[in-house]
Amino acid sequence: MSTVSPQQTSLHAEHAKLGASFTDFGGWDMPLKYGSELAEHRAVREAAGLFDLSHMGEVRVRGPQAAAFLNTALVGNLAAVKVGKAKYSLICNADGGIIDDLISYRRAEDEYLVVPNAGNAATVAAALAERAAGFDVEVADESSETSLVAVQGPAAAGILLGLVPEDQRALVEGMPYYAADEATVAGIPVLLARTGYTGEDGFELYVPNAQAPALWAALLEAGQPHGLIPAGLACRDSLRLEAGMPLYGNELSLESNPFEAGLGPVVSFKKEEYFVGRTALAAAKEAGTGTAAGRRLVGLKGLGRRAGRGGYPVLKDGAVVGEVTSGQPSPTLGYPVALAYVDVEHTQQGTALDVDLRGKAEPFEVVDLPFYKRQK
Repeated sequence: MSTVSPQQTSLHAEHAKLGASFTDFGGWDMPLKYGSELAEHRAVREAAGLFDLSHMGEVRVRGPQAAAFLNTALVGNLAAVKVGKAKYSLICNADGGIIDDLISYRRAEDEYLVVPNAGNAATVAAALAERAAGFDVEVADESSETSLVAVQGPAAAGILLGLVPEDQRALVEGMPYYAADEATVAGIPVLLARTGYTGEDGFELYVPNAQAPALWAALLEAGQPHGLIPAGLACRDSLRLEAGMPLYGNELSLESNPFEAGLGPVVSFKKEEYFVGRTALAAAKEAGTGTAAGRRLVGLKGLGRRAGRGGYPVLKDGAVVGEVTSGQPSPTLGYPVALAYVDVEHTQQGTALDVDLRGKAEPFEVVDLPFYKRQK
């Protein structure tokens, strides 16, 4: 048993004052929920939720060869990203296994901010530093000095409009999805990004640790008239599942590759640079499946009331053909949903499958992802 205490974000005291229940996530003591996780989920879908995401990593890549370097380190074409925009990508090992999924923001021609997941932040930072050998770049892990706060939900833009200077209102209103720019929110300089992990409109705000409590308090106060409430990891998980978004450690791992995870379009074989894992991933693409077993990640809609959970077997005519990676009742849709790796011959939309719920077969069917898609 580990005796290492989980780390605390710069907002831990704020969560405690709000009565949060905490959980260890990726080595961090994070708010699981503040009251009702169902209420927090609904607030994000109908108004707004305020999240502390300061456990996420931030790795700065600077230098004349920053774009070429990231094109060898990551599977996507980062050189094609315009300044001010962002790209979802993956970092893989030589065998094509997924080390992490991440977002990279291009801040200048020669500068990127790479954001890995909490539990993988140190691993990704180390991998990038190792892969930078021979390139004219500097790789700096800024995770320990950076906080990240997210406002997610249909009211997110309206809340921020009340906190930015008049001359930045157009920036907030006109910022496209997967874009980022410098802004001043409640008098505090931030990197404002229109990104998120909930399936709703929303913004993520990067700020130095020292300014995070003041920013959190200002957003909480400004958001209350709009219906904003603080939201924890429990509803973040149910929101991302409804939106069909993978979670590292559940849907993504070193044992999975982008093609079986449904992330094949993220991989760029057209870029000039030879990236780590290219040979293995080219073979996986040619094979048309991810592994010899021929599995693929699919969405499953429950036809009954009971939900499948991670690790539960997926059955076809009583035979095991897959395994659930994430599953729970959908608060928004009113029926159980799940993500699962299933043998490729059973992945067509409408295929009837069962999930073994502790000895009882519960009916599900394969459906297109995402389960939930917001109204524009």
